[in-house]
Amino acid sequence: MEMILELIISGFLVGMFSGFFGVGGGTFLVPLLVFLGFGFKEAIGISVMQMVFGSIFGSYLNKKNGSLILSDGKFIGIGGFFGAILSGFCLEFLPTKLLATLFLLFVAFAIYRLFNHGKKVYKIYNPSYVILIIIGVIMGFFAISIGAGGSVLLTPLLVGYFGYDVKKASSMGLFFVVFSSIAGFLSLSFNGLIDYYSGFFIGISSLFGVYYGIFLKEKINSTSYKKILILIYVIIFVFSFYKLILK
Repeated sequence: MEMILELIISGFLVGMFSGFFGVGGGTFLVPLLVFLGFGFKEAIGISVMQMVFGSIFGSYLNKKNGSLILSDGKFIGIGGFFGAILSGFCLEFLPTKLLATLFLLFVAFAIYRLFNHGKKVYKIYNPSYVILIIIGVIMGFFAISIGAGGSVLLTPLLVGYFGYDVKKASSMGLFFVVFSSIAGFLSLSFNGLIDYYSGFFIGISSLFGVYYGIFLKEKINSTSYKKILILIYVIIFVFSFYKLILK
């Protein structure tokens, strides 16, 4: 019973995190589950299951309030779906230490791109659907393999290189997670890497957190939102480095 309560609380927190920052939640949930005693690969499977719940509901809410650009998001999502399909095979054979290192590199790059947004960088506006699909394939393959939905890297990329508003970029990032998480869920399930019992409790409770997180996001201006986003990514990096590398 105590573990169920921990899963429900974890689900709500990661859902709020997911809705507010437009991420799948894996960057928060994976180290949290490791802290609670789950193995790293087991935590990845649970995280991907939660992403399916949270990303679908969150994208519906973002579309409803007008912050989701479907015209671009669908091409990135299609690419992400096919990239994530391959992730289960990748996860089965790659060593845990390598996956943990890739996870940290994803977070570090996100911090770098967000921190440098606004400085003189090469930007590509109105990217073609081919570029968006290729980006999606790469994000889907590597992100699901480390238990992240992909938006932890996609959002800074959309902001720093393509010139998207940070809030709209985060909404598109969460929409991308719909595709990558469903494909990742199918792939990891096929390879027997998902704890459905724990994933169910976390997934259901995360829906309430997603609703509250998106509500808070709409109440804050973009400048303050980006500063909070950078701060959270730094905290995640430090916590993850300690739990996944030093431990």
